[in-house]
Amino acid sequence: MTTFFVSRHPGALAWIEKHGISYDRHLPHLDMAAVRAGDTVIGSLPVNLAAEVCARGASYRHLSLKVAAADRGRELSADELEQYDACLETYFVEER
Repeated sequence: MTTFFVSRHPGALAWIEKHGISYDRHLPHLDMAAVRAGDTVIGSLPVNLAAEVCARGASYRHLSLKVAAADRGRELSADELEQYDACLETYFVEER
């Protein structure tokens, strides 16, 4: 079983490491073909990709934060992620 951390953002990677969250592979973009049942995917995926992760029998942990409108669309540091209450939340997403 593999834990993937999927993010192209340096601040998110720094935040994950600052909190001692372990992962096996860091990827800027998820290659869905690599995801297997029992794996864990951590990141901020679009809902359709999160649903595909879950359909493959893997678990999805979303990097959630409450970003102020003024800070959307720019790179955030690990400290800024802290200020915006970053946390990991486990979701099960399915397509209907």
